[in-house]
Amino acid sequence: MSADISPPDSPRRTRRKEARPAELLEAATCLFVEKGYAATRVEEVAARANVSKGTLFLYYPSKEALLKAVVRENIAGRFVEWSNELRDFAGSTPDLVRYAFAVWVERIAHTHAGGIYKLMTSECCNFPELATFYLEEVIKPGHDLVRRILQRGIERGEFRPIDVNAGIHLIMTPMFSYIQWRHSMGVCYPDSLGISAQAYFDMHLDNLLRGLAAHPQ
Repeated sequence: MSADISPPDSPRRTRRKEARPAELLEAATCLFVEKGYAATRVEEVAARANVSKGTLFLYYPSKEALLKAVVRENIAGRFVEWSNELRDFAGSTPDLVRYAFAVWVERIAHTHAGGIYKLMTSECCNFPELATFYLEEVIKPGHDLVRRILQRGIERGEFRPIDVNAGIHLIMTPMFSYIQWRHSMGVCYPDSLGISAQAYFDMHLDNLLRGLAAHPQ
């Protein structure tokens, strides 16, 4: 790594310092998804971000703190934004469901953020504290968001009355199945799903919305 000889207060130094947290989180996200939490060393994260291990610890005092920051940056920290989008959505609830899926595919499923689900499910039994953290900051808020969508549809007469808690899993299980495949078998065999991602989600949405419809066509 080349030495930066810029003056301590130069704009270049300032920009570099401000960018470091994002660079470290990007490097950590990639490595955690590629190798798993236990197998990733903080030295590797620092090297990929082109900083020293000491610099990494200035921002994130432990590997656990680094993983929590990765989860918050990629998923947990977005729930306020997603909640506001739900609140302000003016269309029908079926259109809201389609929009939510499209956003999730674009922002989560087809990015490194999608690999966080596989990472956490594979590591949670070995790191119970991280499992509790993920449950409280990702799973429960995610369920609450989907619950609000379903309740919106029921209250507006667009969806038939259902067991909402069961409906949450009806919606989310195929999503998680897809990213589990994408970040496991799909890494080595991209065509092993047998259909395109678009076809997969189109079929799921068609079946889902037909099943939820208050007045099926």
